[in-house]
Amino acid sequence: MQLKKMRINSCELYAKAESQITLDDDYNLPDYRPDIVKVLREKGELHFDEGKAAAGAAWIKGHLVFRILYRSDQSDGKVSCLKGEIPFQEKLNMDGVSEYDTIQVSGEIEDLSARVIHSRKINIRAVIMLRAGEERETVKVVCTGTMEEEGIEQKCKKHRALQLLCVKHDEYRQKSELLLPQGKPNIREILWKSIELRNVDTWMERDGIRIKGEIEVSILYQEEGENSKLQWYETTTPLDGTVECKAAPGENVIFCVREQQVQKELEVKPDADGEERMLVSELTVGLSVRVWQEQEVELLEDLYAPGKKLTPVFENVRLERLLVKNDSTLRMMEQMQLAKNSEQILQICSCEGSVHIETTKMTEKGMFAEGILQVELLYITADDQMPVGSAKEIFPFEQTIEVPEMAENSQNELDCTLGKLSAVMTDQNHVEMKAEIKLALLSFGEEEVQTVAEVQEEQLDLEELRKRPGLIGYIAKESGSLWEIAKENHTTVRDIMEENGKTVDTVQRGERILIIKKVEY
Repeated sequence: MQLKKMRINSCELYAKAESQITLDDDYNLPDYRPDIVKVLREKGELHFDEGKAAAGAAWIKGHLVFRILYRSDQSDGKVSCLKGEIPFQEKLNMDGVSEYDTIQVSGEIEDLSARVIHSRKINIRAVIMLRAGEERETVKVVCTGTMEEEGIEQKCKKHRALQLLCVKHDEYRQKSELLLPQGKPNIREILWKSIELRNVDTWMERDGIRIKGEIEVSILYQEEGENSKLQWYETTTPLDGTVECKAAPGENVIFCVREQQVQKELEVKPDADGEERMLVSELTVGLSVRVWQEQEVELLEDLYAPGKKLTPVFENVRLERLLVKNDSTLRMMEQMQLAKNSEQILQICSCEGSVHIETTKMTEKGMFAEGILQVELLYITADDQMPVGSAKEIFPFEQTIEVPEMAENSQNELDCTLGKLSAVMTDQNHVEMKAEIKLALLSFGEEEVQTVAEVQEEQLDLEELRKRPGLIGYIAKESGSLWEIAKENHTTVRDIMEENGKTVDTVQRGERILIIKKVEY
């Protein structure tokens, strides 16, 4: 007997591991840089060179690129900068992984500090979290019925299931060229630069996943000329592109795009006149893309034939379904006060921020999340001897994301990004900060169902059937379906209903029904 089969594709996180490591290194200033007096700002970025699997482990190799803005010992209060990197290599234990597997690596900087040892040496200390994971695409083959429908009684039930259409890890790259406005002098050297993604949104199109948002670019630089004054310039350029995806938009299609790693570069190049006025930014965004379609699947739960001996072989199948896809936006407005020993603000240059989720828990109302927003300011001071100042502050936040349906053993994915961030002076010592934090929740549930995997067919024992009475009076021991009664007595549910004048395929406890033998031999 031939069965109708259906393939259900899914992707499972087979193995994962994470490790927190500390990088600690002393860095000597190059000869062309002036002596360091005070660190104003520090920033780091993780670059992954290699991520490979081994027997029961994952090896991650990369380097931390750090940038430092500092006050020098120059009499005119100049600021200077330096750039360096610290390599790292770490082994993460991952049970079940072999050297032939492909792993995905990611990480984040949890803390970064720069401490002055003496005028020519600084200490860089960073706490970073490294993560590795292996995803495996799996195929579940389920039975939806039989090819021979005549003379076969089938019991089917409908279930919700997610069909994986596309899973990929890709990179989106965008190169932008920006010209300084005419009112700004030429660039001698960039001292500090910032490239931030803001208001990023994604949606599905026929060609793939569309990504759109804004790229905020800002620089602190020394102008050309004898005075070498400090200048500040900021602008916004659109982020707009498409990541290829095999799946196309349609009914009940669900997609998820997660930002995994961002690398940013900015350099100065001559314009058409040969002057240093062209800013070239290169952005590389690592993306994880998954697309599903929610389907209604009818599975074969049981079958028999009144004139044949069919023995179904059952198997348990886990069907994944989407419980919740909910996006929430948290708006914050906070006051930042400068420390007493800080220089007063004349003009805010940049406001950079990052968000981190620290704890999550399920409540009656939904997913409760606690996290922090870290804000760092760079500003021009009113003191000509100390022309640049900085401030840093951490603001806690909490948010509950409504969950209308949640299973006990659900798998939850919560992504947190910073949508908008701005800072406005209220006076020379106070700043009003506004932020939008986006939280995206995906919750999946699993349903274990029993279905027919195969059918064994044998000849009926005709002699035994001949001995069965032509008419049976049956008293139901308990309430339930007529299916098992019909199967046991080699008849059909329809026949029992017609012979007993029933309009429903169920029987109540103590109910009497007549069963007429129908099998021909």
